[in-house]
Amino acid sequence: MSNQTKIKANHREELFKLVSHDFEIKRGHPWPLGATLVREGVNFAIISESAKAVSLVIFSKCSSSPLIEFPLDPRINKTGDIWHAHINGLNPWISYAYRVFADDNFRKNGVLVLDPYARATCGAETWGQQQLTQTGNQESPVRLSTIVDDTFDWELDQPLNLPLKESIIYEMHVRGFTQHHSAQVMKPGTFAGIIEKIPYLKELGITAVELMPVTDFDELGINRKNPITGEKLKNFWGYDPISFFALKSSYAHDPTPGGALIEFKKMVKALHKAGIEVILDIVFNHTAEGGEQGEIYNLKGLDRDTYYLFDKKTRHYLNYTGCGNTVNCNHPVVRSMIIDSLRYWVTEMHVDGFRFDLASILSRGPNGEVLSDPPILERIALDPVLTGTKIIAEAWDAAGLYQVGDFPHWQRWMEWNGKFRDDVRRFIKGDEGMVPLLASRLSGSSDLYEDDGREPYHSVNFVSCHDGFPLADLVVYTQKQNLANGEQNRDGENHNNSHNFGVEGPTENPEIEKVRRRQIKNYAAILMLSQGVPMFHAGDEFGRTQGGNNNAYCQDNKISWLNWSLVKKNKDLIRFFKLLISFRKSHPCLRRSQFRVETRNGIADMSWHGKQIHKADWSKKSKTLALFLAGADKDEADIYIMINGDHKKHRFELPKRAKGKWALFLNTFNNSPDDILDDGRIKAPVDQKLFGLENRSIAVFVST
Repeated sequence: MSNQTKIKANHREELFKLVSHDFEIKRGHPWPLGATLVREGVNFAIISESAKAVSLVIFSKCSSSPLIEFPLDPRINKTGDIWHAHINGLNPWISYAYRVFADDNFRKNGVLVLDPYARATCGAETWGQQQLTQTGNQESPVRLSTIVDDTFDWELDQPLNLPLKESIIYEMHVRGFTQHHSAQVMKPGTFAGIIEKIPYLKELGITAVELMPVTDFDELGINRKNPITGEKLKNFWGYDPISFFALKSSYAHDPTPGGALIEFKKMVKALHKAGIEVILDIVFNHTAEGGEQGEIYNLKGLDRDTYYLFDKKTRHYLNYTGCGNTVNCNHPVVRSMIIDSLRYWVTEMHVDGFRFDLASILSRGPNGEVLSDPPILERIALDPVLTGTKIIAEAWDAAGLYQVGDFPHWQRWMEWNGKFRDDVRRFIKGDEGMVPLLASRLSGSSDLYEDDGREPYHSVNFVSCHDGFPLADLVVYTQKQNLANGEQNRDGENHNNSHNFGVEGPTENPEIEKVRRRQIKNYAAILMLSQGVPMFHAGDEFGRTQGGNNNAYCQDNKISWLNWSLVKKNKDLIRFFKLLISFRKSHPCLRRSQFRVETRNGIADMSWHGKQIHKADWSKKSKTLALFLAGADKDEADIYIMINGDHKKHRFELPKRAKGKWALFLNTFNNSPDDILDDGRIKAPVDQKLFGLENRSIAVFVST
């Protein structure tokens, strides 16, 4: 042991419990980064260009006090900008951090940092409780890196690689999905809780779950209270990452170090067995370290000039994210870290895809400029390990860069289609001039994606998501109700394109309730009948509400938790969703793989109509549209969709058939169970020429 090594008094016995008789510190290797279990010990490697000195600090498992500190000799333990060491005889299940020294004021006496490549952390195993706190002298960081043995028998499991066009995505929050007592699960609010709900997900018919952030974050990082209840607010959503590798440990029922790793793998394996993919909502655009006054977790303490964008004159953090800092995603070191993270989740954790939060940040250069061919986006798109992995961009940022339809893509990137959300909402609430835009959204947004070589499945269509009103609130509230967030109702989107039909909030008026219910079904119908990939938020299928809160990021309570009692209360709505999803799966013409329209036997695969055949009304005042979709082959039924967004009834012509008849599958004006019919109840109406479609309704016919 080097004479430079520091061992605190009374820690020798504890140290000897963590090491074997052949304990020895060696030079180690600069690659791979992080802490790697190798034969006879652990190799440590971390990048810091600006550090003048680095020490490796060892803790017993999740202890708040260091056991021993090893100063790394730059002549021996440094290669380029990578500091490294190999410790023989060091057992797993220890915790560690690095102490980084540099010439600037905040690091001149050393600052403890979490390893950015740590696969597990400790210090917050119980939601809402923090066992390790950051002290003024940096003696104990808010998290510790932890070395765990995550051996797991995957058997034959691999990412499913389902075709993009077959996908139906279900966005969910791990904790919020099963935390409410009505979920009736043994392990609420956890990865294990999701496993318990797999039969429900399978019966619903979705093909993928998209998990809101699961990497480590600090839920206690909000210093505000609910002004109505006095309850301390929490960072519920988790869009403030501390790590790009380590899981949020309190999302596991097993609180032991590494428990989250095993539980997450069990969840992925179980979902795959049920035919359901796992997509991670991952945040590379900013971190929890904030701006000048923000916390120090890791990247700030290592090389803030490398990892963040700065104003070159003022030295202030550039804030294109609205969260205090912006990650310098196209710096070579950061690019490599992002790729390493994505490869880790695919190869070691078997995830099937990623949704990139504020992905337009990844297209910005070192001065915040927008790059035409961003290196990190190209590398993600063309990386050989990520081939087949679904990559979905939220194609905007908080500084006004909006790239929906123009996101750099290399024929790989899918996009959250924000224009689909906005245009469908505007049509449903009755805005004028929306019929041409609705037609584009129904066709897979050809106006956005066809011109640059992409296809309908590159559009992820949604009407609601975690951010904004749930589907049920879109027909109940026109104004956000965010006072509970403690920001005097200033936060959240002001332009929701919602409609309350005469009463703000809940009502017992049966006529208003009827039209609200119908509009929810209209939203669902347009979503599932459109070309592209549909996505909806967990609970929308049974009418979940946030009471008008359209920015529930800090609400760890019944506002955000799914109330599963609504499954029984709104059984007609969930039945509607299930049958609609099944219908989409049964008809390939709803999942076209190309924009190009072909003609067979004189009939186009797709054609637009109005109240009269071949006479679509594209005028500003028009509120009606009809769409014909030819079956993909002779054994598949044709589909005819009628949409009446007007406040009055209209009569639509039905296309003439050479043989067979049209049968009514769906009419959102009807009450359940006549709003949508299972195969055994679909019947052909007597009148095969005209159909009277009531106000604010959608009807779907299939050929027989």
